[in-house]
Amino acid sequence: MPISRRRFLAATAASTAALTIPRCLLSTRRQSLPLAFSTLGCPTWELPKILEFAEANQFAAIELRGLLGSLDLPSLSEFAPNRIAQTIKEIAAHGIGIACVSSSSAMHESDPPKRQQSLADAKRFIDLASALGAPYVRIFGNDIKGDKEEVITRVAAGMRTLADYAGPRGVTVILESHGDFTDSPTLKEVLLRADSPHAALLWDAHHTFVSSNEEPEYTVRELGKWIRHTHLKDSVVEGKDRRYVLTGTGEVPIERQVRALQGIDYKGLYCFEWEKVWHPELQEPSIAIPDYYRVVSAYLENTASKP
Repeated sequence: MPISRRRFLAATAASTAALTIPRCLLSTRRQSLPLAFSTLGCPTWELPKILEFAEANQFAAIELRGLLGSLDLPSLSEFAPNRIAQTIKEIAAHGIGIACVSSSSAMHESDPPKRQQSLADAKRFIDLASALGAPYVRIFGNDIKGDKEEVITRVAAGMRTLADYAGPRGVTVILESHGDFTDSPTLKEVLLRADSPHAALLWDAHHTFVSSNEEPEYTVRELGKWIRHTHLKDSVVEGKDRRYVLTGTGEVPIERQVRALQGIDYKGLYCFEWEKVWHPELQEPSIAIPDYYRVVSAYLENTASKP
């Protein structure tokens, strides 16, 4: 049964009062490479299996983007006020961080009821991230329909509203480079107008390269000061579309993307977004996710070894 935000936060605070949850992304058990994966890639796995798999494969963190086919994370039983303390204990027991809690909220909406609903949904995700000790909540700009200037103004205003809500809760809202918001000039304008330490960028490096034809060095030069989290994935052209492929076997310059981030002393995570929820024909997560770790860990080590 739905509960109010006030009841959710009160119950969560009470149930977690005895726990000390470090607000960090990396495991305190081991020196992990800063690698993560999104739960979008394992839509049939329950949370315990995801945590066990992440630990066994030496990932530092996971990005929460749905569980068992449901994308409405705050409504799931694992995060209910009477169970969230146990869920936090389970996450901590595996030494896994929560990189980001990813919403579907889009800030382009102009229709007042839809816009208010999108903002309200994002605040629910911010509340959940705060309860879990997760630093980021992902939002979208998404569509540019009509006057671009008006849409940019609307998206920036939505970001600022959410940043003002998120900041006191220890959370930053991050706009993903996605949809019609993939080119650096547009993203930069939004972030400048949002003008908040709690409004930043999730760099989906696939989209800026494929959709906006930007070289990674350019994107990082233009937007690096705002990048807090990443989505990495590879693909090849297939007809008029693209097909996702195992990391390093496609046309996306992932190694250069990693090097560009290392060049600005990026401190966030390199997160694998394997979109199996939307593309069930993709390789199974038990294959694709460890393969990502193998390839990108080599990139990180190669970059670190260079003078």
